[in-house]
Amino acid sequence: MKRLFRRLLLWLLLLVALFSLYAFASGKTWLFKEVAYNFADIDDYTIFTNNEVATAAAAPWPQSASYNKAAVPDTLRQLLSQLQTVGLVAIKNDSLVYESYWDGYSDSSLSGSFSMAKSITSLLIGAAIRDGLISSVNEPVGKYLPEFSKGEAARLRIVDLLTMSSGSNWDESYINPFSVTAALYYGDDVYKTATSVKLVHPPGTLHDYKSGDTQLLGLILEKATGKSLSAYAAEKIWKPVGALHPALWSTDRAGGHEKAYCCFNSNARDFARIGQLMLDSGKWKGQPVINPDYYAASITPCMIPDPSGKPCDYYGFQWWLVPYEPGVFYARGILGQYIIVMPAQHMVIVRLGKHKGPNKKGTVPVEVDALVQWGKTL
Repeated sequence: MKRLFRRLLLWLLLLVALFSLYAFASGKTWLFKEVAYNFADIDDYTIFTNNEVATAAAAPWPQSASYNKAAVPDTLRQLLSQLQTVGLVAIKNDSLVYESYWDGYSDSSLSGSFSMAKSITSLLIGAAIRDGLISSVNEPVGKYLPEFSKGEAARLRIVDLLTMSSGSNWDESYINPFSVTAALYYGDDVYKTATSVKLVHPPGTLHDYKSGDTQLLGLILEKATGKSLSAYAAEKIWKPVGALHPALWSTDRAGGHEKAYCCFNSNARDFARIGQLMLDSGKWKGQPVINPDYYAASITPCMIPDPSGKPCDYYGFQWWLVPYEPGVFYARGILGQYIIVMPAQHMVIVRLGKHKGPNKKGTVPVEVDALVQWGKTL
């Protein structure tokens, strides 16, 4: 028994040594962080460096006369519990109509947004266009990133990134520990990782979800504005909407680049302000943040064929759509983070949590469908 234990220990030490040798020899030292933390978590901002997204004059949500008087159906409550929801907020007619928190989280607790940040990055592209810092979505990416200024890569436009149709060879794998997606999340050089892709399809011809596309949008924003994403987000969104609490946007390293495709950390009440901004057609209290045409394109299906060959009727400019619920659109994170916008009901619903349910009717998670149906009753 002791001999077997010693052999197992020796094999384990050998594996650790080989793994360490590979990580250092390949320059992929981020693998140590990936092994240490294993799976992405809504509190991962604590393991990354972060830039603050500053606030200005806070504007608390007014409470509706019917605040927290609406019942949550048992089936929905069970689903929310099963998926380990930590926050649920509903805004109707500009007022807080419902909120609830679980597992020690509160109205001021930071929680990771994951890919909801893609929708925020899209808003910032729209703001930069309105500011005249980007002339249009049809500008070539190579104008801002020299890695895309020659050959086939020179055909890549900003709109191709917005619609996830870059045609790049980006590997959107959440299982493969050696994928570029893992390197983007745990690594310390998002610029190198995002710009190292090759185009394998003509841009604009295949909708295929890629976090690398959004990271390129973030790098374009930095070049166009001359500011960090955090500084520009504070100026164009967080301060104007009266966020109560500063947000944190995780970076690849201290003084580095924000992870534009993920990792904008805030709370349910303040995330709802993003939804309210979009509910009001890209305006806040009548003041436009993005132009009307950009807003319209953001929530219009791109209709570019996806890998199944069908036109994509569920994605616009980094915003998801509910094809069978006309007008309903949402921001979406991998662990079930949602900002759901329901214009017909003048409503925004935010759900934060630790797990996502399976998809229903194609691309819509079951909890999104359930929340939309619940929202109709509020």
